[in-house]
Amino acid sequence: MQDRGNKLYSFFSQYRTLDYKKGQIILRSDDNPSGIYYVRRGYVRLYSISESGQELTLIIVKPHDIFPIRWAITGQRHRYYFEAMTPVELSKAPLEDFSDFIHMNPEALYEILNNVLSRLGGLLERMEYSVFGNAYQKVASILVICAERFGIQKGKSITIRVPMTHSDIANLIGLTRETASVELKKLEKIGVCEKDGRFFMVKNLDKLKTEANWSKFA
Repeated sequence: MQDRGNKLYSFFSQYRTLDYKKGQIILRSDDNPSGIYYVRRGYVRLYSISESGQELTLIIVKPHDIFPIRWAITGQRHRYYFEAMTPVELSKAPLEDFSDFIHMNPEALYEILNNVLSRLGGLLERMEYSVFGNAYQKVASILVICAERFGIQKGKSITIRVPMTHSDIANLIGLTRETASVELKKLEKIGVCEKDGRFFMVKNLDKLKTEANWSKFA
């Protein structure tokens, strides 16, 4: 995997670095992308906006991921927003160059596929909870998913290395900020998670999975 990662990184390194500030929109819905972005540093969220103005975060794009991948591979219309969750460094390659690259380097395409399937797994888990879970389970489950995808182990605790507010949590699971805050306080009260500065810390992942009723959907 390291060699594949180096090859993808090397390809995008030939293009200039683009810097975005936290909260800055990188792509808007229905923009015609001018290329494929590679995340060198930071986190980007992909989200949609309902007619009433409610935001729903669909994917968090992490370092070494690329976007918008569906448009790049299938040519389907781009219809989501991409926003920098943190200060972000990106490289952008023209679509024609990227297409030539992946056709000549199937091992890089394998890495991209692996990343896409990882995102899909998280989306499927969230879909289950959006239908079957209550608000408490939804909040617990998204913390489990983020801990497993973005977490760094420190002793028995896992720090989710994506700075998230209560609003960010709410936008990931389709709740209001107020409801998400209430459920987060319940989880903090039983000692399974806490806010450590800008980051959420999961203090007991097994207990958190139990609170999410994880075994029911695993």
